[in-house]
Amino acid sequence: MDRDAAHWEAVEEAAELMHEERFHEALRVLHAVLKADPTNSYAFFFLGQALYEVGELEPARDAYRACLNLAPKHLGARIAVTHVERKLGRIREAIKEGMIAVDQAPHDGDAMYAVGLAYAARGDNPAARRYLEAFLHAKPELETRLEVEALLASMKD
Repeated sequence: MDRDAAHWEAVEEAAELMHEERFHEALRVLHAVLKADPTNSYAFFFLGQALYEVGELEPARDAYRACLNLAPKHLGARIAVTHVERKLGRIREAIKEGMIAVDQAPHDGDAMYAVGLAYAARGDNPAARRYLEAFLHAKPELETRLEVEALLASMKD
């Protein structure tokens, strides 16, 4: 089995626990996976997800950054760190990370959404509008689409 497949196999139990919303159990499994192999980028990504779900934003950010140190092209971690930086009030950093995600995947709706929200948090409505409208062209799920449409309607340019 190649290394990537082994890394994925090592986190399968944690991913299932997260799917079942058993985040604290997933955290224990992920810490064990990382103790055995601190080079598992998937484990750091899922650790970030689990920490985010239990409200630990700074440790979640650190886990996503560890994932990106190991796998700089991990788009999910890049988008997640964009959201976390925004929620932590680090808007400049959120925009920087979001733009890296957009450069990496120019047509990815999730990247557009993340950077659009970061620009909105900064109060840069024209930039936010540009990215959020691009996000809507990606045909997002209804709930998120409605949220973004309401945000766009509330913006004054």
